[in-house]
Amino acid sequence: MLLGVNIDHVATLRQARGTDYPDPLQAALAAEDAGADCITLHLREDRRHIQDRDVLAIRKALRTRMNLEAAVTPAMIAFARRVRPHDVCLVPERRAELTTEGGLDAAGKFRSIEQACRDLTAAGIRVSLFIDTDKRQIDAAAAAGAPVVELHTGSYAEARGPAGQRRQLEKIRAAAEYAARRKLHVNAGHGLNYTNVRPIAAVPHIRELNIGHAIVARSVFVGMAQAVREMKALIGPAR
Repeated sequence: MLLGVNIDHVATLRQARGTDYPDPLQAALAAEDAGADCITLHLREDRRHIQDRDVLAIRKALRTRMNLEAAVTPAMIAFARRVRPHDVCLVPERRAELTTEGGLDAAGKFRSIEQACRDLTAAGIRVSLFIDTDKRQIDAAAAAGAPVVELHTGSYAEARGPAGQRRQLEKIRAAAEYAARRKLHVNAGHGLNYTNVRPIAAVPHIRELNIGHAIVARSVFVGMAQAVREMKALIGPAR
């Protein structure tokens, strides 16, 4: 099980005071040193946390992989093609949301997503679509030419009570199996933390988890390196 560490909220803390610290680049390198398999960051259209300069600096310095999350807009696709991260995860984006809410409607916005997949693939970038646990969306992702899907785990993370969580976990398990049958590489993420991550890490066919807020929050108390090591220790033996 691979771990992608999302460092967006290091930038959130920096932007809250308009300072030049804490530095997302420093956080990314510390996460790498502690065993992160890739670094995830979301360049939002409103630039509320990660800035263009962060993407450029981190892309240059990383020794693992950069997974750049971006909206499906001409400006974001053009920026990604210039930067050439290893992966681009296409996500839905609304200005009013606190964080990404729900998966991308790959079926409903198929043509624009298919074109984005073509443009990014032509630039040598692996494309992932952040989608809900819906066979229709998985089929659309495969048809659009995305080799990777990232299953949205928010409903699982927010489920109330063991029964509700089990229902959502089963949806994730079934979606991961279906996506794997479609020859897609399956990742997962959103809302995962130190308490709820192990059942997701145990799901067959899921290869990588992308986790940010929980790791950054934990790092306030133990440091980024220890926070990453603790998460790796949870997901590694889960299978």
